[in-house]
Amino acid sequence: MTLKLNDNIDRRGFLKCMQWAGAAVVWSFSGGVPSSRLLGADKGSMKAADFTFVQISDSHIGFNKPANTDVNGTLQVAVDQINAALQQPDLILHTGDLTHLAKASEFDTLDQILKSLRQKEVFYVPGEHDVTGDDGKLYIERFGKSTSGKTWQSFDHKGVHFVGLNNCVQLEGLGQIGEEQMDWLGKDVERLSASTPIVVFAHIPLWSVYPEWGWATKDSAQALAILKRFGSVTVLNGHIHQVMQKVEGNVTFHSAMSTAFPQPAPGSAPAPGPLKVPAEKLRQVLGITSVNFVAGNHHLAVVDSPLG
Repeated sequence: MTLKLNDNIDRRGFLKCMQWAGAAVVWSFSGGVPSSRLLGADKGSMKAADFTFVQISDSHIGFNKPANTDVNGTLQVAVDQINAALQQPDLILHTGDLTHLAKASEFDTLDQILKSLRQKEVFYVPGEHDVTGDDGKLYIERFGKSTSGKTWQSFDHKGVHFVGLNNCVQLEGLGQIGEEQMDWLGKDVERLSASTPIVVFAHIPLWSVYPEWGWATKDSAQALAILKRFGSVTVLNGHIHQVMQKVEGNVTFHSAMSTAFPQPAPGSAPAPGPLKVPAEKLRQVLGITSVNFVAGNHHLAVVDSPLG
């Protein structure tokens, strides 16, 4: 079951939908359009991947409340899961909220845990928790070296153009990309052929998941207009700590699970925030997303098979 906006899902139903979430979701690009399945699910109908990448999100290192008193441990579980994959990813994306309070010690802890990854090529965008208090100074010191001191970036990898956006620094209720970054985005993609697959990764959703909780980006329509001419655009985000998906024309939006704690389904609680679940259920509502680039022609679909 794919969670969608305005689904009438109570807490029990939400947890049932999320029971498979501790597994890595393997995405496959086929003709520039990604499809997905659970790690370990039947691969008989899938072609071999040209390359794989993995998304981690919302590690919240430094968080220590009943929803998860060991976020270091659950992030390490995610790292171990990635390291155990038979096909190692070419790169890893972290879509923000690396830390909970943007403290130097929290960034140091995250860095130490991620150093145990077999794949060392990791790209980051910040979440609002990474820029709190110092306007992102510590974040930029650690993760801005490869981006000329910016909090956004782009790169090409085996025919796919990746764009990392920061939509949380100008946070005013809703996420915001801002004029400077929007101008950069237009210039960044103008050289590309319309047939180039685009992967955008950002922290806050670029679609209106639930604006009442700030789960949207107010100038996302402007960014999506810039990307409208491309035949395949995949937008990956975190922030909401749960799997939700939406398809609009050539754009597929997909939100990731957290490695720290789940959040309520939209509108199912008075406000967003850490959702405490039974200890034995915690790892079932945490996870990572893996994406494979494959030649072919498949549609994107999130597979909701349970682990066992």
